This record gives sequence, C-alpha cells and structure tokens, in this order.
Amino acid sequence: MKKVLFVINTLGVGGAERALLELLDTLDGGKYAVDLYVLLGRGQLMNQVPGRVRLLNGADNGSVLDGPGRRALACTVAASFFRNGDLLGKLGNILLALPAMLRNRRIQLDKLLWRVVADGAVRPEGRYDIAVAWIEGGSAYFVADHVQASRKLAVIHIDYEQSGYTRELDKDCWSQFQRVFVVSEEIREPFLRVYPEYREKLQVLPNLINQKKIRRLARQPGGFSDGWEGPRLLSVGRLTYQKAFDIAIEAMKLLKDAGYKARWYVLGEGEQRGALEKKIAALGLGEEFILLGTVENPYPYYAQSDVYVHATRFEGRSIAIQEAQTLGCAVVVSDTSGNRRQVVPNQDGLLCALTPEDVARTIGVMLSDEGQRKRLGSAARAKKTAARETVGAILEL
Repeated sequence: MKKVLFVINTLGVGGAERALLELLDTLDGGKYAVDLYVLLGRGQLMNQVPGRVRLLNGADNGSVLDGPGRRALACTVAASFFRNGDLLGKLGNILLALPAMLRNRRIQLDKLLWRVVADGAVRPEGRYDIAVAWIEGGSAYFVADHVQASRKLAVIHIDYEQSGYTRELDKDCWSQFQRVFVVSEEIREPFLRVYPEYREKLQVLPNLINQKKIRRLARQPGGFSDGWEGPRLLSVGRLTYQKAFDIAIEAMKLLKDAGYKARWYVLGEGEQRGALEKKIAALGLGEEFILLGTVENPYPYYAQSDVYVHATRFEGRSIAIQEAQTLGCAVVVSDTSGNRRQVVPNQDGLLCALTPEDVARTIGVMLSDEGQRKRLGSAARAKKTAARETVGAILEL
C-alpha cells in the first residue's frame, strides 16, 4: 500500500478545497494510505474530510476569512516565525520578495507570508511514496522543502502571472517536483512564461466535479430566505481583488438606474468585505447587492437563481462556473483567463468585458429574455465535467 500525503493551505469554502475533497473521496483505500495536512489547520470543510483519510493537524472548522479567522491566522503566522528557528532567514525571505511586489504596485501580504508559514509549520514524520501540494503558495513551499517523499507532485489552480507569484517568492520550489499539474490548458502558458524550463514536467489535470452529488445537494433544504420574488443574480467567490466584486457593485448600480428590479447575492468571505460594504452603502444598494458570507452547502442558492455571474479579473479554471453549469444556471462570465474557455458564447452562456458597463449590459440581456436564459441553462446542464476515470489514470503516474 502506497503512503500518500496531500497538503493544502486551508480547508475553507473554495473551489480548490472542494475539488480536493472530491478527489480524496475517490481514492481506493485498499491501494493508498492517505494523510492530509492542512497548513493553517483551519477551515469550514474540515468535517467533510473522508473518514479513511488521516488528518494530521487541525480540527478547527471556523472560517479563515472572517474576523476570528484572521486573528487565528495572525497567531499562526506569529508562531511560525519562531518555530523551527532561522528567524533571520524568514525575515530575509520577505525582504527578498518585497521589491517585485513594489514594482508591480500590489503588496500581497498573504503571499509574502506563505514562506514563513511553510518554514515554521510542524513537519510530518516519516517518508511518503507520494506527496502532493494541492495548491500554490504555502503548500508548495512546504512539500518542496520539508516533506520527505519518493515523488512530489504539485497542482496549480490560478493564472500564475496575474496572481502575483514571482521567482523571488518561490525560491525555485518547482525544481523539487517531478510533475506539476495545472487545472486548465489556458493557465499552462502563464506559468511557463515565468518558468519556461519546466515545460516537460507540466501536465493538465482538470478539477474533479461530482455532478450527481451537486444535484443531490441542491435539492436539500436551504437557499434564499429573504422573500424576494424578483430575479436573483448569484456570484460565488472569496471577497478578494481577483474576484472583482468592486466592478460587480458598480454594474448593479447601472442595472438599478436602468430600471431592472433584481437582487445580486454573493456567497463568500474575504479581506475586502469592509471596503465592499462601504461601496454598497455609498451607491445606495443596501437592498440590491447582498453579501451573504459563506455557507457549507451553496447548491440550493445556485438552483434558486436566475443568472449566475462570474465576472472576475483572472482564474485558473473556475469550479464555481462548473457547479453553476451542472445545475443548469444561465451564466455570464468575464472574458478573462480561465473563464473564456468554460463558456461557448450564445450556446451555453454569455461572455462580457470586465467593465461595469458591459457586465450590466450582458446581465440585462439575460434578465430581459427568459427564453434565452432557459436555453443557455439547459445547454450548460448538459456539459460533462472531468470523469473519475481520467483523474484515476493520471494518479497512476
């Protein structure tokens, strides 16, 4: 029996996290002894880890993005500075990576601190046959530098260039991996523009989506409870710069001014909540743009929505889009990396430019034509996602 370790940064409510849990659920317990290490030891999906998987750390199923979660993460980061020694080296890594962020005029504190967290985390004992860093950042650094394994694999879920990762942050951790997977063909080239030397070890690994399970969960109790009887727009994603909810709020203002009676709901949490709430209030959208936070089962919300909107600045391959399509939602997505290949325009969804004006215009087209919404939603529901057999064949590598 092979010993396998998966490492992920958190088990918060996110696409990469749900995809990992789905993958863990498919692994044959007779062939693999599977361990899971959650680098920050926290996340709402902790209680969904399959019973046959040994969770090495963390039993806290609190959010990593709300106030208590941020305070808990601050304590974790502080402890990481001192655990395992080399305090000066950890500070030096931050100073080494900071100039590149300053040049790009985007200081991303989480990325600056992933190396500190990885170097200061408790390290698993023993040697594994396979160790998998399921997401970029801290988990990749941790597996590369601090896990003993015969083979190391990594999975990248985002557009590497636009997300802000650099060689200075990574310290060439990718040289330690025998294979690096990307979740879509479109994000292969952004990674290779940063690391052209790793072309031969790169391979596409589509996210595993269990469509039957999603449809079953969508029929469970839950969903909207505000009594609104008009059209509902839904977006799902963390409240971060990447997800561009600042633009969505402006688009909702344009829709309201144009006379559309609709409400736009967001499932997600993140560091931009305060700024977004101020923008909502400033534009007088307290009843029209609603931040619902995170929920363990988002699927009833998809099923009860008229239009799913995913107007983001960049993506890897959005699981939220795939989930919306699985549930037959009419979808509007921004014409950006990681989104455009998930929708065939006018066949199973609509593309828009990432401007308030075009987001609003495209949503208006959807809201004005119920027949088109049903046609696009039906075509989206018929799309197939990655089969378990495909992922199983790749894991056999």
